[in-house]
Amino acid sequence: MRLIFWFVAVLQLGSLLFLSGCSDRRGQKSGVHPDDKPIGATMAIQPPLGLPPVPIPVENPETAAAVALGRKLFYDKRLSADESISCATCHNPLIGFTDGQKHSRGVGGKSGTRNAPSVVNAAYSRFQFWDGRAPSLEEQAAGPIANPVEMNQSHDICVSKLEADPEYKAQFRNVFGPGRITIGKVENALASFERTLISGNSAFDRYEYGGDKRALSPGAIRGLAIFRDTSKGNCATCHTIGEKYALFTDGKFHNIGVSVNAEGELTDLGRYDVTKVEADKGAFLTPTLRNIAKSAPYMHDGSLKTLKAVVDFYAGGGNSNTYLDREIKEIKLTGQERADLVEFLESLTGELPPNSGPPQETAPSK
Repeated sequence: MRLIFWFVAVLQLGSLLFLSGCSDRRGQKSGVHPDDKPIGATMAIQPPLGLPPVPIPVENPETAAAVALGRKLFYDKRLSADESISCATCHNPLIGFTDGQKHSRGVGGKSGTRNAPSVVNAAYSRFQFWDGRAPSLEEQAAGPIANPVEMNQSHDICVSKLEADPEYKAQFRNVFGPGRITIGKVENALASFERTLISGNSAFDRYEYGGDKRALSPGAIRGLAIFRDTSKGNCATCHTIGEKYALFTDGKFHNIGVSVNAEGELTDLGRYDVTKVEADKGAFLTPTLRNIAKSAPYMHDGSLKTLKAVVDFYAGGGNSNTYLDREIKEIKLTGQERADLVEFLESLTGELPPNSGPPQETAPSK
């Protein structure tokens, strides 16, 4: 089988900053206490055309108040040591919740080694960060705050800043009930907001699931056929398309030949750093392709600037290394077929929820 697309799109999310992690270094581990569970009436997240119901953990039920608090925190630069960056610095809603940089920069201009993945649709992923080291949005959320290459602020100082703000104190009481602010509550609020950042109802969705056969251009329709064809792109093996919805990711980790030097050696061990399993060397999480046209540059290291470059990379079979996935092989695609594939990928740009930008009282990160 020939896989051209184990595309590793955009970072950084980011790292969503929290959701996804701008750098390759871990933040402090935080504990979650029962008192960190939101109270009050729960709310449903209505998935758009092309997406399944959003999974919501029992220990962190979705409430409107928690989402509003998480949204405020997401755009607040006080979460960083020098108050120069917020989550939205690496996950900017104006550019697909990424930062458009090869490697995202944190406090003091420090640079990581990975691209910021988009936070969009991270709610559907079992793993967060390119190497999957966080098993939930909650556990991912606080990592970048303490990471010295990102926000570089201890959790204790972060909490003390929020405690000193009467408005935040009142908001946290409204969301979680009486008690002090904790980093667990910060995590839960951020995760609650991030779960609402889902995007569907793209031209592809209207074509595939909405019955509108005019929603896609002729080139995009040809590109979809290449995407699915096991003798052509075979992209859908890892970037899955289901009968009723499409996540465009298998949720697994693959070595596709990225971050390999001239000697054929891996410069980033990826999933191996988490599992210590030999076969995981150089393997990274398959990203969703939704909104991929907005999240350049691509791959976990931000090494490819355009979708055309990504298609050409996979058509060439990736970079050879000891741990290259056996599915990665050179394939034959004409120039027109490559252009059609890119046109299809561009059709995956969907709608974002209306309340995903910065709250009115908070200026967006730059």
